[in-house]
This record gives sequence, C-alpha cells and structure tokens, in this order.
Amino acid sequence: MCLFPTVDLAGTGQNITRLRKAAGLSVRDLQVIFGFNSPQAIYKWQSGAALPTVDNLIILADALGVTIDELLVVTK
Repeated sequence: MCLFPTVDLAGTGQNITRLRKAAGLSVRDLQVIFGFNSPQAIYKWQSGAALPTVDNLIILADALGVTIDELLVVTK
C-alpha cells in the first residue's frame, strides 16, 4: 500500500504563527498585506482550521521571508 504525504494542518498553523512572530509581524500586519477586511482567515490558518490557497501561500511565504516548504508541515 502506498501512502501519500499529507499536510499537518495543526503543525502548519503553529509554524505560520511561529514564523509570523519571528518576522515581527502581527496578525493585523498580515491582514493589511493580504487586503482582507477581517483577520478571520489568518486566525483559521494559525489554528489549523484551514490552509491558505496556493496564491496566498506564495504571498505569505514572501511576507515572512521563507519558502512555501518552510511554511508547510508534511507527514508521510
């Protein structure tokens, strides 16, 4: 049986939070960068309730100064 890698939502959310803080950015800062009306999407990413879209992953990685691979926690 072949198992495919999966994204660990909770681990990725913790990673996003850690990297955001390390970059010195607040949730509000990211909200402005993305042009969101509310910070709910960012809180969902950080809690592991949702993943950013591919487009938003690219923007988030750039804003945090990391690669997409560094954002995602993948389990096999």
